[in-house]
Amino acid sequence: MDWNRLLSRARPGLSHQQPDSEARTDFQRDFDRIVFSSAFRRLQDKTQVFPLSQSDYVRTRLTHSLEVSSVGRSLGTLVGDCVIRRHELRNVDPQDFGAVVAAACLAHDIGNPPFGHAGEDAIRLWFTHSLNGQALLEQLDAPEQQDFIRFEGNAQGFRIISRLQSPDNRGGMQLTCATLGTFTKYPRAAWLADERLPGIAFKKFGFYQDDRDLFTEVAGLLGLEPVGSDAWSRHPLAYLLEAADDICYRIIDVEDAFRQQQLPYEQVRDLLLPLSGDPDRARRKLAHITRPKEHIEYLRAKAIGTIIDQVHCCFMDHEDAILAGQFPDELLDRIPAAEAMRALKACGEQQVYVCKPVVEVEAAGFEVLGGLLEAFVTTVNDIAARGGQASPKSRMLIHLVPEQFLGPGRVPHVDLYRRVLAVTDFVSGMTDSYAVALFKKLTGMSLPN
Repeated sequence: MDWNRLLSRARPGLSHQQPDSEARTDFQRDFDRIVFSSAFRRLQDKTQVFPLSQSDYVRTRLTHSLEVSSVGRSLGTLVGDCVIRRHELRNVDPQDFGAVVAAACLAHDIGNPPFGHAGEDAIRLWFTHSLNGQALLEQLDAPEQQDFIRFEGNAQGFRIISRLQSPDNRGGMQLTCATLGTFTKYPRAAWLADERLPGIAFKKFGFYQDDRDLFTEVAGLLGLEPVGSDAWSRHPLAYLLEAADDICYRIIDVEDAFRQQQLPYEQVRDLLLPLSGDPDRARRKLAHITRPKEHIEYLRAKAIGTIIDQVHCCFMDHEDAILAGQFPDELLDRIPAAEAMRALKACGEQQVYVCKPVVEVEAAGFEVLGGLLEAFVTTVNDIAARGGQASPKSRMLIHLVPEQFLGPGRVPHVDLYRRVLAVTDFVSGMTDSYAVALFKKLTGMSLPN
């Protein structure tokens, strides 16, 4: 792959390219469009780790995305400086690399449903285990089935930024191809899951069948290498997005767990000290800091800086393989501090993500999202089949689905796949609080806060 094409400023849906202004480049415009989008604002009330937390300190998806974007900007700028000098690129600055990665990182969780990864599981579960969900799948072709069976926040995110946000525009938000490619960590369709394509880039899928043509266009403009049918090599900068996300969630989730009194100070300190760059110097610094919470904040900052430097060096060491589409691993698995980062990940999986406050609310999320899918899928199918003769309940509930998802007049699509996809767009786009409140109104049930 070639950097000149990988940094394409073309915007799907626009027939001409706007010149950079003195104030903002194309890639900075991408960042601003995401910041001002309603889908991004909704992240303020979506779960990061501790759902519906009453603490004003604990991260939401919004603050997590801002932190990931900050780390991504640093990584992109460092890599950009080396790439430009190594390849003697012209008409591009290191800050352009940073802006692309920052924009993609800002949007990286924009497709996550309510209740975090448990929300993804809840949507998959409804389609595979409920009677109505199973009956729907039987009426779809195999690739369409996989979009629902393997519902994926990453694919939903691509759909949001390229279609659902600003739906009257072809290309949705009309971000540059460079940002769209960097955003797409998993450049393949869902139906390829059983073909076991090797490498981290194919661990999940990145677009639905309904959005396949648009991603094919983006991949062509970027010069991504095809890998069989409906799969492409990952955009090199997507490795930096992945690293920025992993740096933040592995390090910061244990910090949040400490603040929520789910992990003891000593354990978090000992996990972060090896990542401080110079543990002895860090210990001397800690001796002059009074409060434990500030100890952890200092160690978190040092750890992030250390890993940014290591990831930057790792990327440049493996740039040839990455450009050839032949780098199969996460960058964090190849850095000197890989073992310490794995210890953080193991702590999260074994102690943080399974602690009682998290599990209690995520368990309620299964009921909430399953109930909402049951109600609204039944509604749109009833309206589609019987129109004005649909049940009174369906004729009432259809007014709760915004026209954004069903079109003017709230007339459901004649195609079953697109009709059901519209409902998953609606439900997965809800905030945690709105999903709970709407479920309560529909059922009259009381759920824990």
